[in-house]
Amino acid sequence: MPKNSIKTDICVVGAGSGGLSVAAGAVQMGARVVLVEGGKMGGDCLNYGCVPSKALIAAAKKASALDHSAEFGVTGDRPNVDYAAVMDHVAGIIAGIAPHDSVERFEELGVTVFEGYGRFLNDHQLVVGDQVIEAKRFVIATGSSAATLPIEGLEDCGYLTNETLFENREKPSHLVVIGGGPIGMEMAQAHRRLGCAVTVLEAFSVLAKDDPDLTKVAIDAIKGEGVDIREGAKIAKISRKPDGSIDIELDQDGAVEIITGSHILVAAGRKPNLDKLNLDAAGISYSRFGIEVDARLRTSNKKIFAIGDVAGGLQFTHVAGYHAGIVIRNILFRLPAKVNYSAVPWVTYTDPEVANVGISEAAAREKYGDDIRVLTFNYAENDRARAERREEGMVKAITTKKGKILGAGIVGMQAGELIHPWTLAITGKLKISSMASFIAPYPTLGEVNKRAAGSFYTPSLFSEKTRKIVRFLLRFMW
Repeated sequence: MPKNSIKTDICVVGAGSGGLSVAAGAVQMGARVVLVEGGKMGGDCLNYGCVPSKALIAAAKKASALDHSAEFGVTGDRPNVDYAAVMDHVAGIIAGIAPHDSVERFEELGVTVFEGYGRFLNDHQLVVGDQVIEAKRFVIATGSSAATLPIEGLEDCGYLTNETLFENREKPSHLVVIGGGPIGMEMAQAHRRLGCAVTVLEAFSVLAKDDPDLTKVAIDAIKGEGVDIREGAKIAKISRKPDGSIDIELDQDGAVEIITGSHILVAAGRKPNLDKLNLDAAGISYSRFGIEVDARLRTSNKKIFAIGDVAGGLQFTHVAGYHAGIVIRNILFRLPAKVNYSAVPWVTYTDPEVANVGISEAAAREKYGDDIRVLTFNYAENDRARAERREEGMVKAITTKKGKILGAGIVGMQAGELIHPWTLAITGKLKISSMASFIAPYPTLGEVNKRAAGSFYTPSLFSEKTRKIVRFLLRFMW
């Protein structure tokens, strides 16, 4: 039985984005805080997810900079890619950010940090190593990890996930990506740009959670760069050959096809990190999808909260940060703050990017029927996009017929940046008139948002009724 014990106001289990935000905010507001982490400080986002993947994507963009430069009158040899050096660049970016999330920084803030995996003893105590922590409130923020797949031979052949990909220093000659979601598609395109042959195997449809009008543009671009995308792929088994290469056997309606790759990346979903927590001892309800929480992010044990990926739902770093604010208001200020997901944006960082906020056209039609307007504007009609020769893309906004903004999606260059004003508009409950009437500097990509919004008024503004009114008023002009 552990001998050491400590009492605290808040114990945060997990030092990823959400957990660190709770710990830093609460301790600076005067609470006693204990932070428990069994893995790396900074969690998945810093070490295996958002940061390294975007650093790799940035390197891939540099490698592909000359691919379409002849259109601008600029030509040259394709740059040499040193794959190990690219991964060193990724590691350097992580190392540069790591001090901000380090044990030392949080101890300087006044947080007591225990390095080890926490396990609940009962509904108010958690043990880590030989230390018992008794807290008034607990916040579980243990995140998620790559899901495994029940494919014959997969475990024996060796494979990469987002947790091991960035440690690999051997450039894949042929990377086979299992899973066509955002992670799979981002890494597929990045590796293709770094000079690898790439095949994506998706059991259903790639980027299936986003609007197909938007994803088609991105998928066509990725295919155009040479990524082999197989949708509806059924993997029968996987085996490693004597020369080290890997055979992936596909069963397509009885026809067998063998794809041979050098490396496999499994990017087929996530699973919540629950196994080490001993949740039953704390009276916490959960499923394979995560810990069950209410709108205030409280578990079935009302003194224990769960945030971020481990709580199921939207698995984004910025959602975990949003959850942290909700929890702090509930615990420290006793305010019944509740989550509201109506204005959560998300971005897939392919090139072109795909960004969304609010509800899709399909969801809007299901909820509102025909009482909606679908507004679109193409990048090809934007002068800045034409100057950059990046005319592929579009804005698609969904409103009610009275101008309430329900959602928006963008595919194209810098879509992740361009989604911001739509997010602000939905958060602030602005009508489409606000998006249509602001002054946009020329020439900028941001004009696509204004033009899409302005199209709401096109049918009435240029109608026969309007023309009659104008002709009538012109009679009195002298």
